[in-house]
Amino acid sequence: MSILTIAYATLFYFAAFAFVIGVGRKIWIYARTPAPLKIPTTPAPTTRLGVVGRMVREITVFESLFKANKWTWLFGWLFHFALLLILLRHLRYFILPVWGWVVAIQPFGRYAAFVMLIGLAGLWGRRVFVDRVRYISSPSDHLMLALLAGIAITGTLISFVDHTNILGVKMFFLGLLSFNLEPLPRDPLLLVHLGLVATLLIVFPVSKLLHAPGVFFSPTRNQVDNPREHRHTAGWTAEHPIPASRVAPDSPTMQPTKG
Repeated sequence: MSILTIAYATLFYFAAFAFVIGVGRKIWIYARTPAPLKIPTTPAPTTRLGVVGRMVREITVFESLFKANKWTWLFGWLFHFALLLILLRHLRYFILPVWGWVVAIQPFGRYAAFVMLIGLAGLWGRRVFVDRVRYISSPSDHLMLALLAGIAITGTLISFVDHTNILGVKMFFLGLLSFNLEPLPRDPLLLVHLGLVATLLIVFPVSKLLHAPGVFFSPTRNQVDNPREHRHTAGWTAEHPIPASRVAPDSPTMQPTKG
């Protein structure tokens, strides 16, 4: 087994470990963090079913972003939709036999890279040319966009310019899953592409890309707008209730409420 194959196998094992542990830890923190206030962005749904519908619209069509800024919504939606299609297309490297619907989306996923680059260009241009966005943009924002752009560009070049041994790539990743290493093709573009992907997996848990799982824990999106029907209590109030002797008789906490 070549040193190159061992090095990339070790890199991807570490990247997968960092990604799973890092994202899992963040989700655990998000889930345990109490929401002290009832702050759903209005107009907000008044039922749990309505909240589910709102979250579905938020993660599929970016409803709030559409209402806020149409250009940002357009580039953001193009980028995320193309990225999803590309990720689904890449499932062929990890499954055997390849599922029928994965085979069917291969042509679309191949050209989705161009759509992804258009979306990235629009989002990056927004951080460069829009004054108020440029003011709040940090170097890490530009580095993440550069990393994503690098992955998209190298992947596109592999697909359309400098082809690699696709079967060899698939055997390498199937070998990673079964802990039975197979040789990795030595094509320079492929090595750069895979290195960028591993870097993205490693930095994902400490980057702003955590908005992907974080949106599900946003109180402005996942809360029911029912403050008059039910008292909202933070998680710590059940463990440390306020003694009755410390509450004034005319305090709102002493008034009867529904629910």
